[in-house]
Amino acid sequence: MAKTRELVSRRKAIRNIRKITRTMELIATARFKKALDRATEAEAFTRKIAEVAADLARSGSSGQHPLLATRTPVKKALLLVICSNRGLCGGYNAGILREAYTRIRKAKESNIALNIEASGKRGINSFKYQKIVTTASYTQFDDKPKWEDLEPVARKYIAAFLAGEIDQLDVAYMKFLSPARQTPMVETLLPLAGLPQDSAKQDPAKKSKDSNTGSPVDYEFVPNAAEILDELLPQSFRTRLFKCFLDAAVSEQIGRRVTMKAATENADSMIKTISRQYNRARQASITKEISEVIGGAAALE
Repeated sequence: MAKTRELVSRRKAIRNIRKITRTMELIATARFKKALDRATEAEAFTRKIAEVAADLARSGSSGQHPLLATRTPVKKALLLVICSNRGLCGGYNAGILREAYTRIRKAKESNIALNIEASGKRGINSFKYQKIVTTASYTQFDDKPKWEDLEPVARKYIAAFLAGEIDQLDVAYMKFLSPARQTPMVETLLPLAGLPQDSAKQDPAKKSKDSNTGSPVDYEFVPNAAEILDELLPQSFRTRLFKCFLDAAVSEQIGRRVTMKAATENADSMIKTISRQYNRARQASITKEISEVIGGAAALE
């Protein structure tokens, strides 16, 4: 009976765990849908403003804007690592941190002074464990990143770049490609000279068209190019940075949903296995008891 009681206790514990994982799966599914809607709504605007900024970057009149200036060699850089505040999302944080540590190692090999900023408690704790100093940390960006929370951070990065405090800004995050595909990557957001390549990747038809013409787009600036670029280029940077946080939010919920679904399925499998073991143990116990009764009755005859 001791074994059957142990099996009953284990099955009860696994059933309780299954209730938790199933609930977390449903919550992650609901949050994923909301995060996906926000990312989808922002995608069109982010892509279009990036395309316009890319066209301006290819035009001769925009070549002198400081946000487009590529500084070589890069001596001072900043790496923003976007992780989650909570765990139980599979390899989501591990993939991002792997890319971040690779970038840190390459910066050290290239003698680049790299400052590191972390968003999300998982990334902050990882850097503390590795004894890597971070210059700033953020925990306010969760599954619902807000533009008003991002605005001061974006302004700080733009001011640091224009003041020459950093030569390059990289962001390590999980890029959302589709509900079935997300990839960890390190993307350079400053300088904005990388916009033409990004625009071409997003719109192959546009890339083909531009490659056929081979000439920059001709723009007419009203009132003047400087004022338009001073407004457009910082806005392009802010939207791209905000899109990184939106992609991270969607990818996190996908990772948590998949992980919790797998945990729930594993719990179902364990419950079935333990139930079979319990039934066999109970059957063996009943058979033994019947044999003892029959043996006792035979001894009395």
